[in-house]
Amino acid sequence: MARPELFELSEWALFLDLDGTLLDIAASPEAVVVPQSLIDTLRALRNQLCGALAIISGRQIGTVDRLLHPLQIPTAGEHGAALRFPDGNITEAGSRTVVPEDWRQAIRLQANGWRNIVVEEKAHSVAVHYRGNPPARSEIELFLNALVQRNCSFQVLPAAMAFELRHNSVNKGNALAALMAQAPFRNRKPLFVGDDVTDEDAILAASQLGGRGFRVSEDFSGEPAQVRLWLGHLVEQADRRLIQMSFRSLSG
Repeated sequence: MARPELFELSEWALFLDLDGTLLDIAASPEAVVVPQSLIDTLRALRNQLCGALAIISGRQIGTVDRLLHPLQIPTAGEHGAALRFPDGNITEAGSRTVVPEDWRQAIRLQANGWRNIVVEEKAHSVAVHYRGNPPARSEIELFLNALVQRNCSFQVLPAAMAFELRHNSVNKGNALAALMAQAPFRNRKPLFVGDDVTDEDAILAASQLGGRGFRVSEDFSGEPAQVRLWLGHLVEQADRRLIQMSFRSLSG
């Protein structure tokens, strides 16, 4: 697994997906478990990176804040439809990026006929989770694709046991680039870690901006626990380096 050691944290900005990357996938979005150790690790990394740490998630910003409480860090919610910048200001994409209400109603009605299907409605997008009923996958995909044929400005993306209906202009790559234009991310190299198709745009953007992108499936054996362990190692390495530098300074 070719992961950067990142001893020189001052050179890097770290961007992390949430579900399937930091958190283990659960039976439903509400059932995820957030280890306290993850909160402690993210807090330490934020300090060591001088604030250049962000979450880029399909979740809404408020949900990310609830899951990572009491941390509140720069966040791209709904794949970048909403952005909270380092100064705390939040911007949102325009109304044209919102899944139309008649589509939402159609999805709700159709979902009544799908057993154990979870429809996750967000401010801009809609995700349909079929983990509880995998055989429904094809039917759900066909139904959502039939909707987007009415308006090619929207697309259906496969996710982890789900399909996400979102506007074409909204993606994690644009979100990463927007955050990279701001201090303290500016003039650093971006490193993004994600786990599914919706993360590919951010992996590409990180590479184009001189950084790197990592996939949980390829670089962490498909296990969020390995991502959490790696982040913990980064904290420990940075702490050891700081102690060594302090010792050399005192000795000199």
